[in-house]
Amino acid sequence: MVGGVDSLPSAPLTAFEDWYADTDAFRPAADCADQWCSAAADAGAGYVVIVAKHHDGVANFPSRSPSRQLADGRDLVAEVAAAAARHGLELGIYFSLSDWGHEDYPAWNPSMAPYSFFSYPRPEPETWARFRAHLLDQIDQLLDHDPRYIWFDGGWERNPDEWGATEIEQLIRSRCPGVLINDRLPGSGIDVTTPEQLIPAQALDGRWEACMTMNRSWGWVPTDHDYSSAAELVWTLTEVVGRGGNLLVNVSPSADGSLPVEQSERLAVVGEWMRRNADAVVGAGAGLEPWQWYGPSTSRDDVVHLVATMAPQGRVVVRGLRTRQVASVEVLDTGRALSFRTRISALDEVLGGDPVGEVIIDVPDEVVDDVATVLAIRFRP
Repeated sequence: MVGGVDSLPSAPLTAFEDWYADTDAFRPAADCADQWCSAAADAGAGYVVIVAKHHDGVANFPSRSPSRQLADGRDLVAEVAAAAARHGLELGIYFSLSDWGHEDYPAWNPSMAPYSFFSYPRPEPETWARFRAHLLDQIDQLLDHDPRYIWFDGGWERNPDEWGATEIEQLIRSRCPGVLINDRLPGSGIDVTTPEQLIPAQALDGRWEACMTMNRSWGWVPTDHDYSSAAELVWTLTEVVGRGGNLLVNVSPSADGSLPVEQSERLAVVGEWMRRNADAVVGAGAGLEPWQWYGPSTSRDDVVHLVATMAPQGRVVVRGLRTRQVASVEVLDTGRALSFRTRISALDEVLGGDPVGEVIIDVPDEVVDDVATVLAIRFRP
């Protein structure tokens, strides 16, 4: 649920090397990994994804293959792996195939602006062979952490054959059976589809994960204060789960490794809400169709969870349910029973059977949650 760690310059670039000038300033505190994983676990996350290397090629681990690295040679990947285990989180590793900082990679630079997703100069074959060996060696080294999830990125700059995608996938699956690989290793088998910054209008086939920022930036940008509220993050989470997906929320530590206060405060609110309403998210799956309920919904066993993102005005209506199968309705976080009635057509009243109709639920003001009220409809087994 909680995304990768990345650091970006806060001012516009004037030259290519300006990008790397700020890397020496990124010196996270010794306990930063524990702080990040603690914040993720407290927010209700099940896994974390640490950025091992972004497009700029700066490795957040001591790469045994020559690479740009953090100034103090820190192994943030190992630190996060250990902290994730302590906090009961599964480990994901983000790795960009693009490497603008490597001498054998034809890097993007400002003279190529505007950025193109596909048109880049190609190196000589022997140069590219050296880079391919470097790339494979870095991935092999990261697999020592036995990650559950590999989150590739940057693959649009080359085709599958150029990357050696088949060889990369074979290496990963041979060393880490059962690992999940996202859809950004070109030409490989896809385990997880990763729409970015937008929730799909409809559920996607197979595993999928929406990756999103809290504000408009992936890295730490002190001037970007355009944050979603904590309530909006909860609504986004339940929208995604209600369509059968996972949500990866990015955090962007500052130079000393601390999370911006806007981010830590929002994660704390999400965590408090999750502790009251975890059953509507953890282990839950897709809920009702949009026409049945005007808001997110999830399902788990014999329960449908209705997430009211707007405060109910006395009562709510749910459509298209087997009305005689409804056993009870309650507020999820308190267990308070709510009164309800059902409505079916006049013909179904006469015919009997197991008709489809509406459930009308009374929701008094005192049970309304400031973030999102969750109503649990329990059906007879």
